[in-house]
Amino acid sequence: MKYKPNQLKYVKFHKNKFKGISFKRNLLIYGNIGLKSLNYGFLNYKQIESARKSLIRNLGKTKILIRIFFNRSITKKPLEVRMGKGKGSIYDWVSFIKPGIIIFEIINYNLLLVKKSFYTASQKLSIKTELCYE
Repeated sequence: MKYKPNQLKYVKFHKNKFKGISFKRNLLIYGNIGLKSLNYGFLNYKQIESARKSLIRNLGKTKILIRIFFNRSITKKPLEVRMGKGKGSIYDWVSFIKPGIIIFEIINYNLLLVKKSFYTASQKLSIKTELCYE
């Protein structure tokens, strides 16, 4: 899985204001069971990768679809640096999450096993999630 985009017009972004809910990526398209976010936050590559690995560990080789991508850069200045002299260097690539965005989708599978695996995957993420049915 790729953890940063190929090409961007501007690499360093402004910070987002946390407001509103998602109207775009809030419906199941490819599968019939999904993991939906309930609050705002950032998810980085390590969190998504560990959640994906826990899903694969529980479900085996089923079709797991990841609906988010890391398209936002987080910048950070080194410790003990004085104010000014521009914006800091890129620290991490994250995906900005609003309430209602579907993170993972799974196609036709045993419901009890999916509930257990989505619970273990949600423990790896830094946001609150819920199960979403078709």
